[in-house]
Amino acid sequence: MTDKELLTKKLALIETYVVELKTLAQPDKIDDDIREERFVEHTLQLAIQATIDVASHVVSDERLGEPRTNQELFDLLARAQWIPNELSRPLRSAAGLRNILVHGYASVDKGIVRDVLANHLDDLLQFAAAIRRRL
Repeated sequence: MTDKELLTKKLALIETYVVELKTLAQPDKIDDDIREERFVEHTLQLAIQATIDVASHVVSDERLGEPRTNQELFDLLARAQWIPNELSRPLRSAAGLRNILVHGYASVDKGIVRDVLANHLDDLLQFAAAIRRRL
């Protein structure tokens, strides 16, 4: 059974991190200010990780399938109608960005980080809202 209390806390974390990024981040400074770069990248990493944690919890507890990657979690949630189909793709991309931020598979493209800040933070909020509706 899905632990509603745990998920509610994780969803609140996602929302908090997104609000912090929207209100405190200064994307125009990440090229020249190491503190700004680290704040943005780390807070983004935390927001995406909390999203993955929620997705993993729901997929596991609801027995929606056996994902091979974190990215597949969002396909399973979409298939089970926990999230809208059109939200699956940007969340898959977010999971990929999280891997780069955490593991340094490639150097972080600051243009992509700025694009996420400008255009994709609401994807995380939409995810949180969709999961809340199902709890």
